[in-house]
Amino acid sequence: MDADGAWRVGQLRRAAAAALIGTAIEFYDFFLYGTAAALVFGPVFFPELGTVGALLASFSVYAVAFLARPLGAVVFGHFGDRVGRKATLVVSLLLMGLATAAVGVLPGFAVWGWWSPVLLVVLRVCQGVGLGGEWGGAALLIAENAPAGRRGRYGGFLQLGPTTGFVLANGGFLALQLGLDERAFRDWGWRVPFLASLALVAVGLFVRLRLAETPLFRADERRERPPVVEVLREHWRPVLAGGGAITVGYALFYLTTTYALAYATSGLGVASTLVLSMLLVGAVGGGVTVWLGASRSDRWGRLRTLRWATALAAAWSLALFPLLETVRRPLMFLALAGAMVVLGFLLGPLAAFLPELFPTRVRYTGAALTYNLGGVVGGATTPLVATRLTEVYGTAQPAGWYLAGLGVLALGCLRLLPETVGVDLGSVEEGGRRRAPLLGADPTADPAA
Repeated sequence: MDADGAWRVGQLRRAAAAALIGTAIEFYDFFLYGTAAALVFGPVFFPELGTVGALLASFSVYAVAFLARPLGAVVFGHFGDRVGRKATLVVSLLLMGLATAAVGVLPGFAVWGWWSPVLLVVLRVCQGVGLGGEWGGAALLIAENAPAGRRGRYGGFLQLGPTTGFVLANGGFLALQLGLDERAFRDWGWRVPFLASLALVAVGLFVRLRLAETPLFRADERRERPPVVEVLREHWRPVLAGGGAITVGYALFYLTTTYALAYATSGLGVASTLVLSMLLVGAVGGGVTVWLGASRSDRWGRLRTLRWATALAAAWSLALFPLLETVRRPLMFLALAGAMVVLGFLLGPLAAFLPELFPTRVRYTGAALTYNLGGVVGGATTPLVATRLTEVYGTAQPAGWYLAGLGVLALGCLRLLPETVGVDLGSVEEGGRRRAPLLGADPTADPAA
């Protein structure tokens, strides 16, 4: 291997590590709110609204971040496509980390009154903007460095980031609940994971500052118009279809990890430590299937893998709450862990698939906007819809039917998208694509392969 080949191998490995670590930290920060909203934020920030009202208010603030994520995709995408991927990702990580730590020191309603939830909304918007700029840039770090025939597999490193962040966030809350009594946890214990974000962000910055810019970005100089203008004018079809295709993944995740946690603890009387433990074990299984889905998409194709995973997600959604409502531990575990395993197959190919839909000059904006628009429908509204449906019907099972409907929508959207496996990223334009050359001639090929 020559010196240039060795450098490219090292850059690819550094990019994969930076994507995994940085994305894990950002999603850790983002998921903290979901767990805290299900467990403590109602009485801490909305005590005067009653049990259901406080839960709805907590989930409404939770949804605010999803509405802010497309804004983050546009803002960070603009600079990511104009200035570069690396610098933009450093700023997004800082914004997320500082906002998360600020939640950890925010006084509750008993101290600051209604100013407290107002500031919680502001900080949640900052979290949403930061995460809106994170995923697209991290996906490009890998996609624009990886060989075409292994782009899915390397993208699996990125998709392990949300799983890792979820394990860290829920694991932290579980440890605190086991180590503290209920009053101490509600008074100050829940704040510890938020403050710990500062240490994790320092690690992420150290890794990201050592990266070089991606070769495709350095080689592409066509940046005449603002990226968002070109995306909305010329690439709106993959943005809308891609966003619709991933709504079911968002919905399944947040229905399982956020709403099911609140419903099981407050509605079914199950100990929160038990539900958190089940979710953590399920997340490990989900991490395995993330890797399988990512690597298999290089051989089966992105669309084929996503179609099967989406169909499984829609089918499992019908079993999720009937199993959970039995309140029998083995069946509850099957419901939650099964959802996480199915979700892994669905998430695995996305880090390769979405960047492959857009040309280099607008790839950051296009991939980030697509990913985060799916979050508005699938992530922001699902806990609210599920809470309302449960209140009306007295059971959470209609929420599963809602999720199945999103699955049907996602399958329809996938039919509108092209197969992208093996595509040459340098040739991606609105009018057509060409496959990458043989591995030996691919300018982004892995010299170690």
